[in-house]
Amino acid sequence: MTRGRTLTVVATVDGAQGTASGVVSRSAVTLDDLEPLVRAAEAAARSAGPAETRSRWWRGARLPDFTDAPAETSSAVFGDFAPALGEAFARARAGGRELYGFANHELTSTYLGTSTGLRLRHDQPNGTLELNAKSPDRTRSAWAGRATRDFKDVDPAALDADLAVRLGWAERRIELPAGRYETLLPPTAVADLLIYQQWNAAARDAVEAVRSSPSPVAAPGSARPSRRCR
Repeated sequence: MTRGRTLTVVATVDGAQGTASGVVSRSAVTLDDLEPLVRAAEAAARSAGPAETRSRWWRGARLPDFTDAPAETSSAVFGDFAPALGEAFARARAGGRELYGFANHELTSTYLGTSTGLRLRHDQPNGTLELNAKSPDRTRSAWAGRATRDFKDVDPAALDADLAVRLGWAERRIELPAGRYETLLPPTAVADLLIYQQWNAAARDAVEAVRSSPSPVAAPGSARPSRRCR
């Protein structure tokens, strides 16, 4: 189990050419680090140019639980899931398959506050299960994964059954010359590719790449206490 804390300060300053902003982020922040971090963000804003995308800061919204401690996860989240996973491993072993992988759960509390009085927070649970199955001779391999909030909707037996089918597909092999071939991907593989595309689809990177390139080519690209259990 691990805990982490990250604080991001966004400062805006008015200058002769307009309003500029500076952003500074640090991890493992303590109370003594707050003042220097704010001053660093202000200094970054003064040394930056006008912020073309600036917008007004919202006022007044305050959640009553803003001052509550961050939400936490624990190994209890695996209480019902772990025995079912053990049964899946035993079933795979009996069927001549080897299973590997990991289960991870984290709960991130995000706090948003401004000097205009905004006080908001959000607790986000997130869990993942990834399993890799191999044949005993290690010549065949298949992967399956699931995303979940609390592991109550994850069925390890169903995942193992799916992996057994995919390993069966790999028993038949055909040698082909190098070239272009139609490839069918399972939904999870397509989802992973789309997630990677989203991670790299940063609007600012794309805009800055357009400005620095003769042709429009996109370049790839808050306080968050969290507790993780693996």
